[in-house]
Amino acid sequence: SDFTSGIDSTYKLYIFKFIDVNPATDGAEFTFQVNAVGESDFDEYITSTFFVAGNEEVDSSFLTYVTSADQAQGTAYQWLAYDVGNGADESAAGELYLFNPTSTTYVKHFYSRINFHQNNNTSTDGYAAGYINTTSAIDEIQFKMSSGNMDGVIKMYGVG
Repeated sequence: SDFTSGIDSTYKLYIFKFIDVNPATDGAEFTFQVNAVGESDFDEYITSTFFVAGNEEVDSSFLTYVTSADQAQGTAYQWLAYDVGNGADESAAGELYLFNPTSTTYVKHFYSRINFHQNNNTSTDGYAAGYINTTSAIDEIQFKMSSGNMDGVIKMYGVG
């Protein structure tokens, strides 16, 4: 899902809500990346952190920092959820906050919180946070799975 319009200086905070995002490919990662004004490759530099808390159906719980999902000046799509199952009872739901994306003074901070049902019958609460290291205005964002298509709803809200 691409949002290629609507992100402008009207609001200082944009919130994206994810409702029953379900991948076509079992075990895919749900990700995002942005474009600065005038850019087209969705490859801005991101520095981020990612950790999860979860509980498996067999009642084994965990709290883990996921090093494969963080970035240090990376241009990859940032993970929001991983190993999302594609079954009818598996999906991801949550939100992403993107702060002051059209600022030409500051980098763009973000954080997300999302619950996702993994393809191994685990309910996982994921936290991603960081910044997009550009002082150029951001006017586009893309959400996609690491493999295949997805269905579900992604809504954008402007605040303040």
